[in-house]
Amino acid sequence: MIGKWNTATGGAIRSVRIPPAPMTKALIVLCCLIFVVGPSAGLNPAYGSGDALAAAQQAYFRRWGVVPAELFQGAPRAALTPATALFVHGSWLHLLGNMLFLWVFGVLTEERMGRVQFVLFYLGCGYLALLGYAAANSSSEQSLIGASGAISAVLGAFLFLFPSARVTTVLPFLFFLPLRLPAWVVLPVWAGLQWLAAGRASAGPGVAYLAHLVGFSVGFLYAWVRFGREEGPKGGLGRAVVGDGRATRVESAPALAPEGENQP
Repeated sequence: MIGKWNTATGGAIRSVRIPPAPMTKALIVLCCLIFVVGPSAGLNPAYGSGDALAAAQQAYFRRWGVVPAELFQGAPRAALTPATALFVHGSWLHLLGNMLFLWVFGVLTEERMGRVQFVLFYLGCGYLALLGYAAANSSSEQSLIGASGAISAVLGAFLFLFPSARVTTVLPFLFFLPLRLPAWVVLPVWAGLQWLAAGRASAGPGVAYLAHLVGFSVGFLYAWVRFGREEGPKGGLGRAVVGDGRATRVESAPALAPEGENQP
């Protein structure tokens, strides 16, 4: 989990403040609240239990998630679903995995972009990520839900803005050994894994890897266009900085990918 940002000087580690990131926190709280009151959490007795609960979940996903076959039929309600789907999650694991990634990479990205710009970036890129997936699977009747498209955009922007930030991560194929690697190593590897997985994925239930790739690409391109010409250590592909400008370290233990489910 994310711990704190530290600056290193002469081998000594000195703590600095964690940016307040109110919009990142607000997005996390909103997603959690919507999940708890919805049928996926299994905590709201209004949805019943057993078969009734399963039916309620399917209806809920279809109402608020993206159904590609319906999206391009021109219905006004369907046009809103790439936005509403960003706040709907299918399980506790789905929710917690996405929120971990948003917290780890959203705090510094929000600090760099500013609050209003970050929220608009998050919503806009998330919409485009789900729209891109729907366009590639335009005949699918499966409901696509989850914030992973928007969070993947945050990862893409983070890569451009903070490429040298040290990310503590765990890799299953290395026996879950924690490693501290720069973002320019961790995030391209993550994107490559999404690319490989997307090539093997079907349009049926599972993880919508293509939405991850679209979000990541759009987020990186946005940061490149918006911040690429700025001068100074924070602009473009400079070093990640917090406080007085020394190297940033991000402590986290992310999974291989934020969850993004294509629900049946």
